[in-house]
Amino acid sequence: MFEKFGRFFRAQVRRRLKPDVIAIEGLKISTDLGDVTKTIRKALYRESYEAPERQLLKDIVAPGDRVLEVGAGVGLVSLTCARICGAENVLSYEPNPGMRPIIEKNFALNGMTPNLRSKALTTSPGTVDFYFAENIYSSSLYDRGLGEKTPVPCDAISDVFAEFKPNVIVMDIEGAEVDLLPACDLSAIDKIIVEMHAHVVGADKVQDLVDYLEGLGFSLKKTLSISYLFVR
Repeated sequence: MFEKFGRFFRAQVRRRLKPDVIAIEGLKISTDLGDVTKTIRKALYRESYEAPERQLLKDIVAPGDRVLEVGAGVGLVSLTCARICGAENVLSYEPNPGMRPIIEKNFALNGMTPNLRSKALTTSPGTVDFYFAENIYSSSLYDRGLGEKTPVPCDAISDVFAEFKPNVIVMDIEGAEVDLLPACDLSAIDKIIVEMHAHVVGADKVQDLVDYLEGLGFSLKKTLSISYLFVR
């Protein structure tokens, strides 16, 4: 209760003072987001930005884990992982090139430099159409009729697995998870945190992905909002 009140109080102060940098769970995060949607700034003020993923990460990520993050946003999840298992053990993908300076600023504020690639992650290398929405939360490989189609560079996830050798996947790709995860060889992965977007792809496809992962030996350990934690 006191923690919730503290977050509420801090959010009110931040809305009034509009600080350029705030602290979220000991991590310094810039709120100077340029043209990025105000929705993110408000979520940062409230400390609700990617809160379910961050909570699940703290539950299961351990020193020595190697984390592949797909969809880095502002870099807060990247930093949460880096603080636990070391920046050299985190590889983050973010296809929106406009987010790179924001992510790098947040890395610099915390003196950590996880590996960052301004690319999409798909089944084949090259380029892929990405739909950039005004609200960054809605940007996706899926055409939701909300954004402008732009080709972006992409890496093949199988190549990244072979190169980086992750054992943890953190994925927030606005619906594309239902296509990408089944296309992976997940034999070396033992922990997955994935946002499921039933409002984008439909509840049936989300359930199909849950069933597929459970068929590979993963157990659905916990859900927080639309974030699912699978452990093998």
